[in-house]
Amino acid sequence: MIFRETPLKGAFVLDLERREDDRGFFARTFCQMEFQAHGLRPVVAQANIASNIAGGTMRGMHFQYPPAAESKLVSCIRGALYDVIVDLRPESPTFLQHFGIELNAENRTALYVPERFAHGYQTLCDNTDAIYLMGDFYTPGVEGGLRYDDPALDIGWPLPVTMISEKDRNLPLYAACEDELKRRMNIALQPA
Repeated sequence: MIFRETPLKGAFVLDLERREDDRGFFARTFCQMEFQAHGLRPVVAQANIASNIAGGTMRGMHFQYPPAAESKLVSCIRGALYDVIVDLRPESPTFLQHFGIELNAENRTALYVPERFAHGYQTLCDNTDAIYLMGDFYTPGVEGGLRYDDPALDIGWPLPVTMISEKDRNLPLYAACEDELKRRMNIALQPA
């Protein structure tokens, strides 16, 4: 795997290192040793798939608070999507900054999302499927989210939103939850 760090420290774009022959290619998509060598959390607690019918579908911006903050390794196995992460680490110099990248079935690129980041994407075409390898289990009661169109995040989505869940449509704006988010995402304030 080829690891390229994004402008948001700890978040990486992963490209395949292909071994090609007449049959096609073979490539590693996950390796604990390689993740550890880059200072990443090499844990897979669960694997999820999201299938999206229509282009323009919005999912996000989702996260979990500590102590169940989750890392994610996201890839697109069918279609194409614009994947975005937002740094929610209050101590980070890139707090509230975002990074976006197109993931698609052709480029087979993946995005490693560190703990304490919000994550979301918009499908760029119909029939798009995303795979998530999650570093922690889904934990009801500690999930959170921010609106995809939050002016504080200033994310430029490529398409008009055609589909979005009621839950995601009603996520709060950052201004409405700033104090709680900063307090709950501050690892210095977490119990040991």
